[in-house]
Amino acid sequence: MARAPEGPPPAPAVQRLRLRYAKRGRLRFSSHRDFQRAFERALRRAGVPMAYSAGFTPHPKVSYAGAAPTGVASEAEYLEIAVAQRVDPRRLAAALDASLPPGLDILEAVEARSGSGSLAERLAASVWELRMPGVDPGTATGAVSTFLRAERVEVSRLTKNGVRAFDARVAVVALDARSAGLRAEGGSCAILRLVVRHITPAVRPDDVLAGLRQVAALAPPVPPEVTRLAQGPLEESAGSLERLVGDPLSPDRDAVGTVAPAPPA
Repeated sequence: MARAPEGPPPAPAVQRLRLRYAKRGRLRFSSHRDFQRAFERALRRAGVPMAYSAGFTPHPKVSYAGAAPTGVASEAEYLEIAVAQRVDPRRLAAALDASLPPGLDILEAVEARSGSGSLAERLAASVWELRMPGVDPGTATGAVSTFLRAERVEVSRLTKNGVRAFDARVAVVALDARSAGLRAEGGSCAILRLVVRHITPAVRPDDVLAGLRQVAALAPPVPPEVTRLAQGPLEESAGSLERLVGDPLSPDRDAVGTVAPAPPA
């Protein structure tokens, strides 16, 4: 007969909250595991009355969804927590933001409405911005046109199971090139805006860059500065590129709390 843990069972969850947070500046190089450790410390520091799992090693009930790769910045990371006592989302967001290091910033907290579905299921696509110093915008525009005309762009990536080849074109919903003007050092800078559907295997910005290099010989002289601008449901009938991805927290918006976001580093 299995041995049961000693002591009373953990208090049940009475409220679920969904949070949007950002990774900025040097903190874009933090891994997802680094953020998990920092966030759990912030929960304790802020005195959040977390609900815990049962068993011999209880864990705070935190669910992470759609984390960005290490090395890229993001204005649209999401997670969900469960608490054992009701809290005010606005105060929770402010307390957690104050308890995290600068560059890991809590932007918003909303109470999850009953029956509103899974947060992870709402994260169907992402909007990415790729700043490419040293790349002529006209050259980038030509490369984007070549990429979009291709029916298939096969790229390879090293995974834990070895090198895997897959189509980077199939996940790209929209892609365009813009000019960032002259930088302080006098060079040109192209900006790519990219909407990628979340599929398996995941297609990341670096996979699209590999595809642009393959089909159009676009090779930035320095690594691009990559930022996720939005993440949410795919609105394929929307007009502009930026409107193709909706707000994943809108179904829960009647219980919103916000903190003023700091400007991106």
